[in-house]
Amino acid sequence: MVRRMSVAAPCKLKASDYKSGTKPVWCPGCGDFHVLASLTKAIAALALVPENLAVVSGIGCSSRIPAYLNCYGFHGVHGRALPLATGLKVARPDLTVICAGGDGDGFSIGGNHLLHACRRNVDITYVVMDNEIYGMTKGQPSPTTAPDWDSELAPGGTGVSPFHPLVIALASGANFVARTFAGDVKGTTRTLAEAIGHPGFSFVQILSPCVTFRPDQREWKNKVHPPPVTFTTDPAQAARRVMTDDGFNIGVLYKGSRDIYGQAVERNAEFERDLDAEFLV
Repeated sequence: MVRRMSVAAPCKLKASDYKSGTKPVWCPGCGDFHVLASLTKAIAALALVPENLAVVSGIGCSSRIPAYLNCYGFHGVHGRALPLATGLKVARPDLTVICAGGDGDGFSIGGNHLLHACRRNVDITYVVMDNEIYGMTKGQPSPTTAPDWDSELAPGGTGVSPFHPLVIALASGANFVARTFAGDVKGTTRTLAEAIGHPGFSFVQILSPCVTFRPDQREWKNKVHPPPVTFTTDPAQAARRVMTDDGFNIGVLYKGSRDIYGQAVERNAEFERDLDAEFLV
């Protein structure tokens, strides 16, 4: 589903100007409300023009977010948001493209797309609102759910090791890797603005509580903490840090300097032209 945005006045916009007139239907207390607030604050801080901004999503509670924004939006199918966002950015490199979704959408049916989006390093930002559950379909365990989480739908837990998003994103080649907490609007705003401005594929995991099906997640606000060190530009060092992470370190983990997709393609084309010229002499 494609939604057109309303035309903005040619002046500096406030965060509220980036919100559409559609009222969010998330449950009371959902962390995604805070993510929406942080995202609009971030794009306002970057002074992004709404008609040059596109937000692409898949399926799930968090994937409703394009409808709540005053910019171009595409609500795709389950797990396919990243291919859509990648194709849009490659076809229209002038646009700022943000991809949004949840842990079920992005790490289960969309998991393979995450790997290849990271390694391609197209200049898009992927924001995943992780609540460790399938909220829209009434509380099934997701790829990030703890193996011993007991519920009516999974008595005794799944017994399956959880997906570690930051480890996967880093190992697959993401150029910017971070984690934030939805309740920390100021910190999330700052990190999202940094991610959007960083060249290449940026991955931001946002711990976004689902208080309807996981009321225990209210305690996340007491568990999150900044890491003892600042971000690193060394992927090996970032890997060592994230492998010993407790899951509640918030902030930027890694900032890379890989060529973005278009630069790599152009360099390969130039190399092929040089080879052709050499052999034709």
